[in-house]
Amino acid sequence: MTNSLKVTFATVSKWCGRSLAVTLIAGLVNSGTDVNAQRPVVPGTGSEIVGVSDDFEDPNWGYVPRNPKSTEDIDENQRGPMGRSTNGRWYEGIKRGHPDEVKRVATPPGGIPGSTGALLMRSKFTGIPGRPSGTMHQDDFVANVQYRLKRRIDIAEVPSVTTRVFLPPVESWENRSGPHFGFRLALETTAMVDKEVGVGIFKRTTQEMGNEVYWPGMFVEFESKSTTRKDHDYAYLRIRGNQRGGDFRGPQITTTGWWTLGMSVTPDGMVHYYASPGVDDLTEDDYITSQFPYGYRAERFRTFFYNVCSADDGQRWSTTFVVDDPKVYVLRPKGQRIATRPAR
Repeated sequence: MTNSLKVTFATVSKWCGRSLAVTLIAGLVNSGTDVNAQRPVVPGTGSEIVGVSDDFEDPNWGYVPRNPKSTEDIDENQRGPMGRSTNGRWYEGIKRGHPDEVKRVATPPGGIPGSTGALLMRSKFTGIPGRPSGTMHQDDFVANVQYRLKRRIDIAEVPSVTTRVFLPPVESWENRSGPHFGFRLALETTAMVDKEVGVGIFKRTTQEMGNEVYWPGMFVEFESKSTTRKDHDYAYLRIRGNQRGGDFRGPQITTTGWWTLGMSVTPDGMVHYYASPGVDDLTEDDYITSQFPYGYRAERFRTFFYNVCSADDGQRWSTTFVVDDPKVYVLRPKGQRIATRPAR
């Protein structure tokens, strides 16, 4: 598989100078970016925030699911109390619930040097527990960043997140075309939002300026040869999203095993996407695109999370993904309000 969409930031910088590189690359990948975009920041730049995220090295790491899980997005049922990790760094997404299996495992071969533990996630019932729908649904596994910090991160601090993801051999993937895994941010901005006013039969919905939460990210998309009738299976990163809120194709995934994914947000509110095979730190060469998803300019960073997707047919398990060493960074931390340490 060839990587036809990826044009690196470093290469374009050599052609036309760094100040124009972002605009030209984003234009090649997708027309939804802003011509006045700031220079992207490589995820992992600056200082790591201490006390959030995880390395899964503790052999006693555990997760308490507190089933049945939440399915607010389907039937408005939150089914509390929500699941939590024993170290307080992860929790069940209230909107879609947690993966059916969440456990610490030995780090798959080729992982970060010295790593002995990583996190496995997979699901069978991604919809309402015990009631298979036969329609693709997804579960969330959310990092407890906002609540551990006791605040949201201002975009002026230039936050970024990186993670390693292990893609198993293709023959073990759920035989289904569509999204299989997601790595996403939870961001906030000020926008027109719906608000219900009045009571009973006099209730109505109005719009006013308020806080809007949105979730840009990257999905591992799979096209199974058994459904596409092509000669080979095909996988790529799908980017969420462009100026109009639509997803679009990113680079092809040409190899399984470990990948490093990352996203950063610059003070202009733009989201920058990076990915590379292997576990090395991201560089400018790993740049994919820069976007204002949904036309929003981010103002605050809440957290990041993973999605696990499946057919929800009650029979097939989702593709088993393993993640390791997710980290949150800031380039310009505000005073002493958060503890940081230099990036590796």
